Amino acid sequence: MTRRASGRPDAVDLVLEQWKRELPTLDASPMEVLGRLHRSFLRYQGLLSELFECFDLNMASFDVLAALRRSGPPYRQTAGQLADIALVTTGGITLRLDRLEKAGLVTRERDAKDRRVVYACLTERGVEVADVVAVAHFANEERMLAELSDAERRRLSQLLGKLERSLETAEQTPPDRAALTASTRQDQVHNS
Repeated sequence: MTRRASGRPDAVDLVLEQWKRELPTLDASPMEVLGRLHRSFLRYQGLLSELFECFDLNMASFDVLAALRRSGPPYRQTAGQLADIALVTTGGITLRLDRLEKAGLVTRERDAKDRRVVYACLTERGVEVADVVAVAHFANEERMLAELSDAERRRLSQLLGKLERSLETAEQTPPDRAALTASTRQDQVHNS
């Protein structure tokens, strides 16, 4: 069993040990990375949600506020532009904008030259809220990374960028279901 720097196994170590005991020929090693990434993301998500709730926001709402704020004056984007940044559908953005508009943080404006184009625009209050929450958000993230050195952060950032590229490649190359099925059958016969 592998040991963390603290000297004791974590939940992923325990799960891997169980797989090794139950299916010794199974290569569950991807879990060393992806299992820890998933568990880390769930903790990260919980810590973010806790902070955003203090401002009556959620992660999705802050994502839109931040995208509009980062765009610079006049702090406006179309739903399509926001969807590209947030990696969600325009329908998902519309729901977020509805909530933000109701809270007085965003307005919608039609383009003067092309009435089909609608912009989401931060209100003055929206800019103020985005600024306050951004400061709190990055202080919160700094707290989350406190145990990593600057060099470790840079290296982890590089590796996560490489992981994202690997996942993008995986999206473009779906699994070969026939090969997976044949492999599973071979393992079952081999283990019989």
